[in-house]
Amino acid sequence: MNKYIDHTLLKADATLPQIHNLCEEALAHKFATVCINSSYVEAAAEILKDSDVDVCTVVGFPLGACLTEAKVEEAKSAIDKGASEIDMVINQGFMKSHKFAEVENDIRAVKNAIGDKILKVILEICNLTDEEIAKACQLSESAGADFVKTSTGFGSYGATEDAVKIMRKNVSDRVKIKASGGIKDYKTAKRYIDLGVSRIGASSGIAILEGGTSNSDY
Repeated sequence: MNKYIDHTLLKADATLPQIHNLCEEALAHKFATVCINSSYVEAAAEILKDSDVDVCTVVGFPLGACLTEAKVEEAKSAIDKGASEIDMVINQGFMKSHKFAEVENDIRAVKNAIGDKILKVILEICNLTDEEIAKACQLSESAGADFVKTSTGFGSYGATEDAVKIMRKNVSDRVKIKASGGIKDYKTAKRYIDLGVSRIGASSGIAILEGGTSNSDY
């Protein structure tokens, strides 16, 4: 289970000591990555440099509505500072306006900027219809994304089983799925993995491994 988990701290008021602690927890439990805001990438990369724990950061977070150029520059800078995985937020307004070429180009621009590094596209399913979730998955794969991801953890709700089923049906086996938002215990995490999820985004990683339940919102 530990290698499915992106050990996450994305709160706006997260402090440097908290990031250090997150990294130490990730090392102790051998999580897949730490997922943090981009301003902390360099610090995290230094702590984790001799380990198998990777650094994941978020781009255009949490709204996804910024300029493509801003997403590209944030992603490039994060990679330069030691990130190896980028979780970018889709432009939800463009999706709902049926500006599908613009959505695809936004994703493709970030993927082109980071090359062979992993790109996960956050759909923010709470703001999309089932049809929009399906279309967003198709656009993400066409643009070269490596994963589609359910949620930022900052929307009105996070991952749902129904959304994950839609996502799985609308990407090929090349594209993986990350479930995030509200996954707080082992039973829930295992249920998503059984549905075909390859990564779990959670601030409750330790509780998940230990069979408890966390009070965390993410």
